[in-house]
Amino acid sequence: MSFKNAILALLIFLLPISTATARTLASITLTDGLHLQYYVSAPAGTADTNILIAIHGYTRDATRTYDAASNAASTAGVAANTLIVAPIFQVPGDEAGKCSFHGVPGPAAGDALWHCDGWSDGLLAINGAVSSFQAMDQLISTLLQRYKSVRTITIAGFSAGGQYVQRYAGFAQLSASGMTIHYVVADPSTFVYFDAARPEPNTQTCSGFNNWKYGTDRLPAYFNRSAAAARQAYAAANIQYLEGALDSSAGPGTAYKLLARNCRAELQGPFRLQRGEFYAAYDKASLSHGAHPITIVPGCGHSVTCVFPSEAARTALFGRY
Repeated sequence: MSFKNAILALLIFLLPISTATARTLASITLTDGLHLQYYVSAPAGTADTNILIAIHGYTRDATRTYDAASNAASTAGVAANTLIVAPIFQVPGDEAGKCSFHGVPGPAAGDALWHCDGWSDGLLAINGAVSSFQAMDQLISTLLQRYKSVRTITIAGFSAGGQYVQRYAGFAQLSASGMTIHYVVADPSTFVYFDAARPEPNTQTCSGFNNWKYGTDRLPAYFNRSAAAARQAYAAANIQYLEGALDSSAGPGTAYKLLARNCRAELQGPFRLQRGEFYAAYDKASLSHGAHPITIVPGCGHSVTCVFPSEAARTALFGRY
């Protein structure tokens, strides 16, 4: 074997092998007649008992997030009975350049549309009367009709998807009797706090620091839930936090350009890891009193393909199956 071929063989050996299941594109019709597209690993009617719904980041990297979730299920040995679902929160064509990912289709006629940073906050579609939280309620309801054997649903979001899941957990309005729902919040840029407490003390100099989406002042009326009720729902929910151990600086591999750096965000800490650790401590002291654990994933920066398939994340994603 030539030296060149030997090097190529070594590289092939060292490269990670994807174990992601094939994905197909499906859609549901929302209550206002608009549509939501999503990737799914198996056709309706299959006997999967668990669903892992993986929520993409700001770039709407639904394919990459799906593959990371699918690889995680394969590595954990639960792929045979776990349906992988990855919704796509579509944006208008003139915004797609700011938040698009190669290989993910753009909106079809009749799709619900959000601004690049609107869907992760639970806001209304810009072309309809359905919020992104309501869209998730309806997606889950439809999945349960299409997959009758499901007993456990895990909703896991990374980056902006982590922001979405963390906020959705307090405002979900699901009709899922007998179903176990888990939430996994991974590497979000910011969190919603349920009171005025913050790890950084200078709240007086930051106007609106407790407004939605950083706090629960000025909640949108269409959430149909008070701040007190949302706090109670969040405390009672089954939630776990994941943070990449290396997502703690402005250096390479941290997607620092996408980190929220306004004063309301910086009251929560300097970087994602620190913000996550601060929030987990706040949660333990004021919300769940220890029922919502945090796992630090060694060797990972801001990368869903590192965090989700990691051994450290396995309990959060699949430990209860």
